[in-house]
Amino acid sequence: QVQLVESGGGLVQAGGSLRLSCVASGSISIPNTMGWFRQTPGKQRELVASISSALTTNYADSVKGRFTISRDNAKNTVYLQMNSLKPEDTAVYYCKTSWYRLGTHEYWGRGTQVTVST
Repeated sequence: QVQLVESGGGLVQAGGSLRLSCVASGSISIPNTMGWFRQTPGKQRELVASISSALTTNYADSVKGRFTISRDNAKNTVYLQMNSLKPEDTAVYYCKTSWYRLGTHEYWGRGTQVTVST
């Protein structure tokens, strides 16, 4: 089994910063991709950013230039540095890891709330 535990969410004023962390444990396969997604009520979960084991990154257009994803492979941890936060960034942020080995494997964390006030 694989477990993902997110931390670092909270309440911040517009223009502020937060850093999310996600620690993965269990039977994790290498290489893999780790990513952050977010979801607001009534909307589909959307990709925020992802990073591969080779450190290739991908960002949603809405966060480019403001958010930075990084990872520590030795610690099985992925980070999301969020700067210049906007009220529209308010959501539950979920961590995900995935890999392909005899099929696709995906695991999600339980999420952490990020609220950006005006």
